[in-house]
Amino acid sequence: MTTQTKEAVDPIVDVIIPTCYPDRRFLETLARLHRQSVRPRRIRVINTEREGFESLLREAGLSGEAFESNYPLAEIHHIRREEFDHGATRNAGALRCAGADFLLFMTQDALPEDRELVRNLLKPMERDPAGAVSYARQLPREGASAAERFTRLYNYPKQSSVKSQADYDRLGIKTYFCSNVCALYRKRTFDELGGFIRRTIFNEDMIYAGRALQDGWRIYYEAEARVVHSHHYSARQQFHRNFDLGVSQADHPEIFAASSSESEGMKYVRTVIRYLRDQKAGREIPGFVAGCAARLLGYRLGKRYRTLPRAWVLRFTMNRNYWNGIGEGTEQSK
Repeated sequence: MTTQTKEAVDPIVDVIIPTCYPDRRFLETLARLHRQSVRPRRIRVINTEREGFESLLREAGLSGEAFESNYPLAEIHHIRREEFDHGATRNAGALRCAGADFLLFMTQDALPEDRELVRNLLKPMERDPAGAVSYARQLPREGASAAERFTRLYNYPKQSSVKSQADYDRLGIKTYFCSNVCALYRKRTFDELGGFIRRTIFNEDMIYAGRALQDGWRIYYEAEARVVHSHHYSARQQFHRNFDLGVSQADHPEIFAASSSESEGMKYVRTVIRYLRDQKAGREIPGFVAGCAARLLGYRLGKRYRTLPRAWVLRFTMNRNYWNGIGEGTEQSK
């Protein structure tokens, strides 16, 4: 008598990537996603501004037909800049993923380090039915500064971890930390929670994580799932970015009001300065401190955006389109 064993079937994973004027690195991201040991069913690209994507194809010497042939899993949907929203655009991508078990959200500049990214993100989610999200470790790009290399390690350590609402007293705001640079969501849970907040200037991933944890789910950080992703922001860019961060926190006190990001930020600053001194990279300290000062100023102004003249808000934000039709809360007469 013979017995038949049922082969394990990999879950259905759809990838969703918002893009805006992507560069050649995005094509390498697509290529590496096609080579994953657990291959996605589809890669749904929600692209802002058609011209930017067509410019990439021209630069790469690809016709539309050649692109489809080289990247058969990719499905491109174009939207206008005024249609983009950090939450609603990703939700629109999720609506196209009927039948998927998991949704993998990524950004256009996140490069899978190896063929096991999807498989490693799946591991904690398959073990734990109460896992809502697992997010990947981010590694610095080649040539990154010492401060940026340490920041990647500070926020994305070598050890995996799991967080629940019970960790809030110990971790504070970091309990809700999660990054859509590369994060896998259980679709059933995503649908039950209503997806991302439908209109948000920034921080849709942490807002979702906070709601999920408060609802009894768990969030996994999977250090074996790795993407290469880092930036070198100027002080001006950090100001604008953190202004929008402050706005998002002011708009969602149900997630952020109980703890301060500033105390966590000061701890980070002290830790990085010690690291730079230990690594004989003191020349980076003035620039790092200037960037941190810009971040703090932007964040504090963002938290108080309702008291600011609208002209200031539009000058400080990095997402002017978000404010179209939003007048309440700012001093419109000034």
